[in-house]
Amino acid sequence: MSIGAEVPRDRAKRLLLGRGRFVDDISLPRMLHLAFVRSTHAHARIEAIDCAEARALEGVVAVLTAAEIADGVASWRAEHKLFPAMAAPEQFALARDIVRWQGEAVAAVVAHSRAVAEDGAELVDVSWTELPNVVDGKQALAPDAPLLHGHMDSNLAYTTVIEAGNTRKAFESADVVVEETFRFHRHTGVSLEARGIIAEFEPGEDRLTVHQSHQTPHQQQDLYARLLGLPEHKVRVICPDVGGAFGLKHHLMADELVACVAAKLLARPIKYIADRMDSFLADIHCRDHEVTARMAFSQAGDILALEVDDLFNAGAYGQYPRTSIAEGNQISRLTGAPYRHEHYRANLAMAFLNKGILGHIRSVGHPIACAVAERLIDLGAGKLELDPIAVRRRNYLHGDDFPRTSVGGVEFEHLSLRDCLDKALTMIDVARFREDQAGLRAQGIYRGLGIATFVELTAIGPEYYGEGGQHISAQETCLMRLEASGTVRCYTGATDQGQGIDTGIQQVAADTLGLPMAAIEVISGDSALCPMGGGSWGSRGAALAGEAALRAASTLRHNILAIAASLLQKDAGCLDIKAGEVVEGGITHMSVAEIARIGHFQPYTIPHGVPADLTVTARYATTGRMFLAGNGLQIATVEVDVESGIVTPLRHLVVHDCGRILNPLLVREQVRGGVVQGIGSALYEELRYDNAGHLLTGSFADYLVPMAGEMPDIEVAHIETPTATSELGAKGAGEAGTAGAVGAILNAVNDAILPLGATIAEVPITPPRLLKALGRI
Repeated sequence: MSIGAEVPRDRAKRLLLGRGRFVDDISLPRMLHLAFVRSTHAHARIEAIDCAEARALEGVVAVLTAAEIADGVASWRAEHKLFPAMAAPEQFALARDIVRWQGEAVAAVVAHSRAVAEDGAELVDVSWTELPNVVDGKQALAPDAPLLHGHMDSNLAYTTVIEAGNTRKAFESADVVVEETFRFHRHTGVSLEARGIIAEFEPGEDRLTVHQSHQTPHQQQDLYARLLGLPEHKVRVICPDVGGAFGLKHHLMADELVACVAAKLLARPIKYIADRMDSFLADIHCRDHEVTARMAFSQAGDILALEVDDLFNAGAYGQYPRTSIAEGNQISRLTGAPYRHEHYRANLAMAFLNKGILGHIRSVGHPIACAVAERLIDLGAGKLELDPIAVRRRNYLHGDDFPRTSVGGVEFEHLSLRDCLDKALTMIDVARFREDQAGLRAQGIYRGLGIATFVELTAIGPEYYGEGGQHISAQETCLMRLEASGTVRCYTGATDQGQGIDTGIQQVAADTLGLPMAAIEVISGDSALCPMGGGSWGSRGAALAGEAALRAASTLRHNILAIAASLLQKDAGCLDIKAGEVVEGGITHMSVAEIARIGHFQPYTIPHGVPADLTVTARYATTGRMFLAGNGLQIATVEVDVESGIVTPLRHLVVHDCGRILNPLLVREQVRGGVVQGIGSALYEELRYDNAGHLLTGSFADYLVPMAGEMPDIEVAHIETPTATSELGAKGAGEAGTAGAVGAILNAVNDAILPLGATIAEVPITPPRLLKALGRI
């Protein structure tokens, strides 16, 4: 069988040979290059923009400001009808009167080369009047805070409360209550390939063709058509090889929209490739939450109640088209989700402030929801003098608890929490670790073990964005065509940025059709060629695109066997396809290639009424659920140097249940990659700003990312509980590694420093922060 086989990614060899074709590899005739003039202030009024010197520079073709592009592009608002009270200020491709974050673009310089465009950008003279800024959520929500958006009464973008049961009474009757305030700082996606776009406009046909490093070609086609006033069938978005995305590349970015406007105005191809300074300033950011939470326990260790207050530092605007609310919403609904408790309250306050826009980056909200609950459980177990592993097992949802709608309002078909814990405990000898830990502490060596249990929401259903009013497809379609040679082309709306979904779909098609994998080609990433789909985000590829491919392949298989049965005068139910041959028992009758030849070139030999379509389409959209919930558990061991504050990860274990696994090799690597990103946010990655809203970490010299030499061995095991909501039974896997890593590392560090009477609840856990917690500085 192809499904379940450990097959390397189909495109990996080509990429390893340096034969990839990324946006920056594309060069078109008469192509021009784009650079931006970005705000140097976090909050300022634009008094004047003097472009004369820049326009006079040799090689500069145009300098565009908001005034020059006003008639060519519409504004937008980050609205979501499921959150009707959420503020959605108007946004523009280039800032008009006021800039609200450092890095917001105010002008674009178009030139014959990127170097000349950058030189021209330096010659643009902007006159500013600085305005008071707010860079912290508490400051932003103070009664006397300066307003970011003059039409609003305050900087509060959105607030909501989610409640179940009666937390007040539960806390009053509890034997033990623990409380902690957590700070999760801001970071970003840091894909290996930065954002990039080439926009080409043909005025004679009113046609826009875009090559873009992106995750969602059909979404971008729709957005460019609507915002630029073009017929949608005259817009084509092609996503070639994409060097990582992590959610970073499934938004509308204003600077990329400017490239399209410039191409339309100048009728020449425009290329814009973000450099790293552009990326740190203007890419979508994530996290930036301050969470105060408390948990109530009985003397026996039962969780009685949980309260969560989340202050979400959301940036200057909402992200478009998905809005920024999802991270706060996930935290409010997922904190404590793996555990049985009936009394719950979560309060979310989302604040506008003078920083870059926050959006959806890998594992939206999950790492915070997981870390908060898991840390409280360790604190509660410590206060009760109970084993934290036993407390988790005692409180896990299990067995007859399913199906269940959680106190946060999330539907769970089934979670394999105890199974994951049992599997993890076979991979590490906790008792032996504790013995070694005690001995090492006597030598002044501090090691710790941390556990984090997580729920992973994947494959979002169409109701979330459909009811929200966004033009974002949460269904998938697959077009499958049997060629005359007997090979198959499979066109999918999903896209591959390195996770290997093309290979997973290839396996599903090969397995269902009875063909070798080499006979299947998967084609994706082109809004004109590929059927409508949502692209890749939110761990949806296997669950949705895989199911659509299964359905298309099943229909194509049925038609192939129907044609064969009519030609052979056999019952189709007695026939099968194996290795590209139509067989009956041990007898080979004819090849799929022969059926394809007849179907395409001799259709008159096929009796009337026989289903003979060799190009088929299948669509899959879930109904009646918002997510498919997977789950898992991570265990981290670390060593803390109490003199330097450096944390060294030693070992990291993951047990994960993502339903039916299409390709264990690729899922393991997905999980490992997610863990590395999670460790990055736990220990290294941070976008730091000063009190004036100026970014201090604008290069890899100061924004630290985890390197291979710093990473531990990451061991991954699986539990398979197929979902009953689809025939394939797959759930998503892309969020799992990131979801639990922060919580596991945070608990491991606190376990290491426990005998020193110290604790820390701020990530990333940098050496200065840890030394401060230890009282060393």
